[in-house]
Amino acid sequence: MGRRFESCRGRRLCVKANDMKNLLVTGGCGFIGSDFIRFLFEESDYAGRIINLDALTYAANPMNLADIAERFRDRYVFVKADIRDAAAVARVFDEYDVDAVCHLAAESHVDRSILGPGDFIHTNVLGTFHLLEATRARADRIQIFHQVSTDEVYGSLGDEGFFTETTPYRPNSPYSASKAAADHLVRAYHRTYGLPVTISNCSNNYGPRQFPEKLIPLMILNAREGKTLPVYGDGRHIRDWLYVRDHCRAIWEIIRRGRRGDAYNIGGLCEIENIEVVRRICALVDEMGPPLPGGRPRIELIRFVKDRPGHDRRYAMDISKIQTELDWSPRETFESGLRRTVKWYLENSEWVHGVRTGAYREWITRQYGLDAAST
Repeated sequence: MGRRFESCRGRRLCVKANDMKNLLVTGGCGFIGSDFIRFLFEESDYAGRIINLDALTYAANPMNLADIAERFRDRYVFVKADIRDAAAVARVFDEYDVDAVCHLAAESHVDRSILGPGDFIHTNVLGTFHLLEATRARADRIQIFHQVSTDEVYGSLGDEGFFTETTPYRPNSPYSASKAAADHLVRAYHRTYGLPVTISNCSNNYGPRQFPEKLIPLMILNAREGKTLPVYGDGRHIRDWLYVRDHCRAIWEIIRRGRRGDAYNIGGLCEIENIEVVRRICALVDEMGPPLPGGRPRIELIRFVKDRPGHDRRYAMDISKIQTELDWSPRETFESGLRRTVKWYLENSEWVHGVRTGAYREWITRQYGLDAAST
């Protein structure tokens, strides 16, 4: 079973970057995971090895890290494996002498969870369980297990108030329920076995390399091409938008200096209605992209569609804990982050084409013998 970490409970046990020799990042080919790995190599003081474990399901794209794999080949390892496979997880821990874990791998799209909740339970709950068991079995060498979660576990807010770290969990979709279950497991393994864990609950992320099923990249790409911009319900659902690189900086601060056993809310301090987000995207694509026929403004492409079941009305995060304890605040405003994001999608047509046509899946099949049609 390994030794118990009685001494870590509730304490700020700082982990020096160079104390972690082999950091396992799960889901490292996804949107947030790949940006976190890029951040570690390009901006952080981390000098150890990163093991990127990813099952390469539909939203994972190893091309997100192709340049990193080339530039840091002595410190970057990619392992195609599924966290739902307990034996594969154990082999990775042993083969690479893992001593720290940042767990980002998850099924994360609410609409998909409504249509097929089974994958979300298997990956988000059982996958997290397998990682925790592998950590517990090697507790003598694991310095930190960090769980990346979501604000959706808290449910929905009214017109006022904010989610805090003590807000009761009230998930309203199969996705958020599966993440809530995973969070509870992580916390339980800290209390029961003394594992050194931290949890972060983030608001809606956006930025470069996000899979185009999510709101902001979908609207950017549809707006560029003059396609309909579908907005759920009345468009007045409110989200707190967080630029992905700000999120990655926060994760690193929590891993290094967060109080073991604690959760930290991460938000962008950018509460905006969905319809306003789409309008701003229209204005930026009008400014930066090709004009539509006849100079038609892209705001005319907006169409309201039937709302999805269980659609939470408002999320808003109180981030005073991470600001006070870890001296972290978002650097990007929504205006600056959205401009960066629109510019990236407009300038990276090859990446967009590869994702939208599925060409990146063909590359994965050639590299790893994966049946692209099966994922």
